Amino acid sequence: MSTDRIAALAGLYSLAMILGALGFQYIGGVAPCEMCHWQRWPLDAAIVTGFVGAGMFVTGVINRNAMLIFAALSLALIAASGAIGAYQALVEWKFLPGPESCTGARFVFHGAADFAHSAPAVRCDEASWRLLGISLAGYNAIFSLGAAILGAYLLAAKKAFSLKRKRQ
Repeated sequence: MSTDRIAALAGLYSLAMILGALGFQYIGGVAPCEMCHWQRWPLDAAIVTGFVGAGMFVTGVINRNAMLIFAALSLALIAASGAIGAYQALVEWKFLPGPESCTGARFVFHGAADFAHSAPAVRCDEASWRLLGISLAGYNAIFSLGAAILGAYLLAAKKAFSLKRKRQ
C-alpha cells in the first residue's frame, strides 16, 4: 500500500473516531471529561496531517520522502491518542492517579450563572459508559494503538519492498 493511501486512511480513521466521540457526546449524552478532550486533540491533528499530506502528494506538491513523514506523523498522532486513552483507562480502574483537575471534588466559579445552572464536573476517574467492562477510553486505546501498529507495519513493509526493488 502506498504511503499516501496510508496517510489518507490514518486521516479517515481519525475522522471516524472524532465523529464517534461526538456522536456519543451529542446523541448518546455521554459528557466528555478533560482527559477525553486530550484524546481528541491528536486525532484532530492526524485528520489534518493525513488528508493534507495525501492531497499534497497526489497533486505533486511533495515527493515520496515528504509523504513518508506525513504518514508517519499521522500514525504517531493516532498512537498518542491511544496512549492517552490507555492512561485514562488505568486511571478509571484506579491503577494510576489521574490529574487533580478532573479526579477530585472541585468547584469552578464562573459567576452568578453558576448558581442557576450548576452542572457537575465530569470526573476522569469514573467511566461514563462501558461495554464488556471497557470504557470509551479503553476502546480508544485498543483501536488507536492497533491502528497505529498496523499503519507502521504497512509503512515498514512498503519501505522494505522499495529497498528490495532498488537492489534488483
